Parts: sequence; structure tokens; C-alpha cells
Amino acid sequence: MALSCSVSFTAASGWPFPQNRNTERVKPILKEFKPTLSSTQKWSVSQKQTLAFGPTKQYPITINNDASDTAGFAEKLQTCKHILRKEGEEPIQGLAMIDAIQRLCIDYHFQEEIDSILTRQSMLLSTIHSDNNLYEVALRFRLLRQQGYHVSAGVFDNFKDSEGRFKQKLSSDIMGLVSLYEASQLSIRGEDVLDEAGDYSYQLLRSSLTHLDNNQARLVRNSLDHPHHKSLASFTANYYFNDEPKGWISELQELAKTECERVQSQHQHEIVEILKWWKDLGLSTELRFARDQPLKWYMWSMACLTDPSLSEQRIELTKPVSMIYIIDDIFDVHGTLDELVCFTEVINRWDIAAAEQLPDYMKICFKALNNITNEISYKIYNKHGWNPADSLRKAWASLCRAFLVEARWFASGKLPSGEEYLKNGIVSSGVHVVLVHIFFLLGQGLSKENEELISNFPPIISSTATILRLWDDLGSAKDENQDGHDGSYVECYLRENEGSSFEDARKQVVRMISDAWEQLNQECLSPNPFSSTFSKASLNIARMVPLMYDYDVNHRLPSLEEHMKSLFYENVSVKKDKKAHDSIL
Repeated sequence: MALSCSVSFTAASGWPFPQNRNTERVKPILKEFKPTLSSTQKWSVSQKQTLAFGPTKQYPITINNDASDTAGFAEKLQTCKHILRKEGEEPIQGLAMIDAIQRLCIDYHFQEEIDSILTRQSMLLSTIHSDNNLYEVALRFRLLRQQGYHVSAGVFDNFKDSEGRFKQKLSSDIMGLVSLYEASQLSIRGEDVLDEAGDYSYQLLRSSLTHLDNNQARLVRNSLDHPHHKSLASFTANYYFNDEPKGWISELQELAKTECERVQSQHQHEIVEILKWWKDLGLSTELRFARDQPLKWYMWSMACLTDPSLSEQRIELTKPVSMIYIIDDIFDVHGTLDELVCFTEVINRWDIAAAEQLPDYMKICFKALNNITNEISYKIYNKHGWNPADSLRKAWASLCRAFLVEARWFASGKLPSGEEYLKNGIVSSGVHVVLVHIFFLLGQGLSKENEELISNFPPIISSTATILRLWDDLGSAKDENQDGHDGSYVECYLRENEGSSFEDARKQVVRMISDAWEQLNQECLSPNPFSSTFSKASLNIARMVPLMYDYDVNHRLPSLEEHMKSLFYENVSVKKDKKAHDSIL
């Protein structure tokens, strides 16, 4: 057995608390461990410590131990901050610059300045009664909503005619329509005007593609296919670099290039540490039926927690993410129903003695899960003075109970109702386990009230989980090398609605995903019991879902693989190959 964890499990009721709160952070292990991408197995680590990726090419990870010119970067940053403070005095320039900073994925460096400008912008709303600049109104609306301000959708009433329809003259305002479409992605339930705005702008922009020049067409296509609010900025930033930047955008692009290289190096260090942990854990050799995809699992953590300062949290989060996949495979492809019942009972009681009676593969899994939970709890207590062990264990128990419900459905051959399936599927998605870990790892807003709230599936979690579950069920999510017993909301819908086609079911699922997004948008507005970092992590999970579940006919994830290569292995540069650019969009 190749399990190696520094905290051995003790008793179900507790774990060893530290005597000294000042523990040293684990440093990345770089020597003699330089993984490369090979074709042996997708998203996995081979026996020669390689990452499997493309079918023919090798993409070595080069660990850059030479820190960037810190003084030079600090100087660039201060220059950009000065420009932002100056440009921010002009409302439209301040908004445009914030938009560019967010799209280039460097906004965490400017949070104080962004907060100040948007506070002033929110105050302007009460003084603006007849602004006819659609681009500016929609951009202000979107940026404020993203920041948590509850801006009224009534700001768009000025762009409607006497019959309540959007004015015809807007059809030629391409930038205004793009801004309106982007703003419509932040709608909440009951905002018919934003739903209207989204449909109206989408139809006009789609039909305009045939007569726009190449630059405008790329801008429109990118917004329609990847609206900013529902996309991961870290995956799309490269395509906002201008071939010939002028003015402040030039300064921002230079800063973003330098920052991207710094973050790229940091992610490479984190991958090395994850791969070392995964190899030492030994589950890839002990549980050969389960998925072996540490790089893919790390991508979830990297997408959720984008701030470079959260390196330790990304590494720790990858560990429970990996266990979600492993336990899912135990339930889905390997365990018998009797074994799964026993395993779930052990997790429910977190009964270490009873675990000894489990089959060897389940015993190995439980020991790994227990040690990972104890280690993470230990670190959180050390850093924040809060013991999350009980909450983490309860989250794992809920997940296993949901997995068992699905296993029983499959064993009985009876499909549940769509409502029953989705209620259970929200739990079995694993989103709750991930976000509970994120909440405690961040250490923000820790209180008994919030601990109880986070344990009971608040809407910010259930809406995110709904998006993941329904995307998974659309039919394209067939995981690599996995032939398990997956249910589907689509199957339930077709069974309950005789005579309906798959296309009818697909449209219903798309509507439900849209409804879940509206609820998630609502939950991210102020006042919100959770931190902005936690809210952003919830949004980022929802944003990551289309990439993580967009399988092709070969059961691969081409979009995710392309993004992964650009993030980890390619130099940052302006995308001048317009054909390649268009194919990605």
C-alpha cells in the first residue's frame, strides 16, 4: 500500500491539534521532477512522471526559478495605477479601463482603485436620467452588477420606444449592442427587460456578422460565444491583446504580459507539487479502475481561485477534487451495491474501526480521504484558528449518500422523476464538497452562522451545482475511459413527456441552466454573507463547466486542452494568426 500522509487518522471524533501555530509552509519540490506532456494517457501522470496530453508533440514544463524583475514589474504596476486614477476621473474612460483590466485578468492588482471608481459610478446613477449612450450605460450596469451593486435594469428603459420595444436606430450601434448583450448576462429572476435585451442584441449582432469588417466581426463573435461574465478571464485574456496598442491599453498589455509569465511560472510550480503529492499518495497504482487525471483536477482549482496569492489554497483544493473523482468511480464503475452501502455507512459515521471491514480498495480510499481531511483541517486550524473537520466530513457524507441513491436507482432499473433526479444530482455533482473546502481554506467570514449556512446547501451553492449537473446531462459529457452508470435529466424528461424529442429536452435543459445562472447572479449581489472571493469561486465553477464537459467524439476535451497549453506551455504573445483566432472563437 503506497499511501503516504503525515497525519495518521486517530478517532472519529477528532484529530491531533497543533502545539505550535507557526508551521512552515510546504515548499514546492522542484529537483529531479520536471514533468512533460506525452501521449501515453490523457491528463495523467505516467510511471516516468509525465503528463499525458497531445497525440504526437512533447510539451516540457520548464520551471523558471529566476524571479521576474520585481522592481521593473512594480514600476509598471504603479504607472498603470496612476493612469487608472487619472483616467477614472472621466466616467467613460474609467469604465473602459476597468473593463480592459478585468479582461486581461490583472484586476486583483487594482482592486482598491476599481472599488473607488465604481463607488463614484454608482453615485452617478441617481443623477443620470436620459443617457443615450448605450455602450456606456450597459458597460456601467455590467461592471457595477459584477461588483455586487444591485443596479436596476430600468436604466435601459430610455432605449425603448413608446410601444416598449428597443428602438430601431440601435441596430447600427454595434459597440452598444455588444455592451448590451454582455450586460444581459447578469440578469436575475424577474428581469424581463434584460431577457429581452439579450435576445434583441443577440439576433442583431448575429445577423450583422456578414457585413462587418474582420476586426469588428471577431469582437462580435467572441462576445456572442464567450460573454465575459460567463467566461473565465484567465482562459480568454490572450485574445484581448491588440496588435498595435496605443495609449493606456499599451501600458496595460505590457503589464499583463509580464504578469501572465509570472503566474504561468507559479502554476508550473504548483503542478509539480500536485504531481509529487499524487504519486506519493499511491491511489493511481492501488485503484487502477479509477481515473488518474491530476492535471485535469488541478485545472478546477486554478479556475476557481485565480488570485496568485492563493497558491497554497489551490494546491490543497486539488486534493478533495481528486477524491470526488475517485469516489465517483468507486460508485459508478467498480463497487457492488452491497459494498457501496457499507462504504456509505462508514463515511456517514466516519467510523475508522468499521472501515477495517471494508474491501481492500474501499479501505485504501477511506484512509486516503481521512488523512486528506485531517491534514486540511489541521492547516486551516493552524492558519485561521477554526476546526472545520466536522463540516468537511458531513459534506463527504452527503456526497456519498447521493452517490448511493443513484446506484440504487441503477440497480433497480427504475428511473426517478426529473425533480427527484435533479434534487439528488445537485448533491452528487460534488460542487458542495468543493465549495465547503474553499470556504474554510479562504478563512473569510468564519462564524457559527456561516458554517451552518454553508453546510445546508445555500442557493449560491445549489445554483452552481445545478449548472454543472445540467451541463453534464446535455449529452456531450462522456468522460475519457469511463463506462459507468450515469443517469441523465434528459432521460427523465423524455420519459415524463411522451412524444417529446431530444431537441425539446435540450431546450428545456438550456432554459433551466439559464434560470440557475439568474439565481447565481442574484446570490452574488450585496448584501451577501460570503466573501467576494468565495462568490467569485462559485461563479468560476459555473464558468468552467462548459470547458470541462465539452467532450468531442473521441472523448477528449479539445477546448480545455487548448487553453491548458496556452496557460502552461506557450509564451505570452499577441495573437496575430487571425485564422487560428477565429477557429478558437
